[in-house]
Amino acid sequence: MSKAHRGKGIRELFARGRGVCPVCGASGIKLLYEQDAGDQKIKVCKPCKAAIKHGKKNIPVKTAEEAAPAAVAE
Repeated sequence: MSKAHRGKGIRELFARGRGVCPVCGASGIKLLYEQDAGDQKIKVCKPCKAAIKHGKKNIPVKTAEEAAPAAVAE
């Protein structure tokens, strides 16, 4: 039997769900798993999701100051 619908959900995502993982830095990897990082949700790869679940890796949490660059005072 054919598998015509396999991966149908990720075909509609930007770049087919691929990008750079914010935890491990791997590029061109599928980012399909949402994790809470402070007050925001980030998408991570499958190995990082498992490592976070088992306490082997931490999610990099950006504060409001790091997320938005400070205004340059002249």
